[in-house]
Amino acid sequence: MSRFWSPFVKNLVPYVPGEQPKIDNLVKLNTNENPFGPSPQVIEAIRAVLDDSLRLYPAPNCDALKAGIASYYGVKSEQVFVGNGSDEVLAHVFHGLFQHDKPLLFPDISYSFYLVYCGLYGIQAKMLPLAEDFSIDPADYSQPNGGIIFPNPNAPTGMALGLAQIEQMLQANPDSVVVVDEAYVDFGAQTAISLVDRYPNLLVTQSLSKSRSLAGLRVGLAVGHADLIEALERIKNSFNSYPLDRLALAGAEAAFADNDYFEMTRNAVIDSRERLTSQLQTLGFEVLPSAANFVFARHPQHDAATLAQGLRERRIIVRHFAKPRIDQFLRITIGTPEQNLKLVEALGQLL
Repeated sequence: MSRFWSPFVKNLVPYVPGEQPKIDNLVKLNTNENPFGPSPQVIEAIRAVLDDSLRLYPAPNCDALKAGIASYYGVKSEQVFVGNGSDEVLAHVFHGLFQHDKPLLFPDISYSFYLVYCGLYGIQAKMLPLAEDFSIDPADYSQPNGGIIFPNPNAPTGMALGLAQIEQMLQANPDSVVVVDEAYVDFGAQTAISLVDRYPNLLVTQSLSKSRSLAGLRVGLAVGHADLIEALERIKNSFNSYPLDRLALAGAEAAFADNDYFEMTRNAVIDSRERLTSQLQTLGFEVLPSAANFVFARHPQHDAATLAQGLRERRIIVRHFAKPRIDQFLRITIGTPEQNLKLVEALGQLL
């Protein structure tokens, strides 16, 4: 029935999300979900709005949530945009800020949705190779472009740039929008939100899926100059005026309000990551320096795909990317201490 499709649909290459298998007693370390649940205040806030008010539309402008985010980061509400997960926020960014005559620049080893959005919105992509050590070199981005986007920390490598390096990119590209995708920033990198008042071309996106344990609620945000935010609002209100439902709004507001729980759980993930990194290195793995809630590791004597299959046979799943330069790496989500121990024991058996 593809004869009914719009012509451009035939050439789209959709994003493939991480596997969500239905296997009993599974140790699931493949999609970078937080091993700890959301704040109890989030659950309480969601329960409080499970009433007759669900017959009403949610607040279209999400003013209370924007105010909470603005207060948390020390910016103005008009500098905040929210959407149905950071993927939707990024979709509006590509649609509203990157459709120019020059190519969009991003790393060749990075979040694969960027290339998907380029195909969806007809944007010319230019992927720049990571350095030999898998880091992003800011100097590579001093060339003509219609925009720049990169994750910080990068995914799937987990490696992060410092604010001085991000400023180097911003100063070299005053006439282009530079988007820093901070889905994993809370696990060890510095947010660039502190720079938005100095650089009108900077937009920072974040997600509540990872560090605030709300992958199932779908809430994302962007912070930048009010002019950039207005462009996203125009796209959003031409697409879906109510991207966040009443439950998501209540939960997200509560997540930002409970900073003690946020700090406790993110520090627990960081501690577990450092412990797992050391254990993997003891087993002979090379582990890239990670500022995320996952590690990217390879073993010089063992094939990554074979290891991934061996783990699966032991009901442990990790992410393997069959792509150039990284096909010998495994991306391993930081799990609970018990899950991490099972992983290390299984790898010990396989090696």
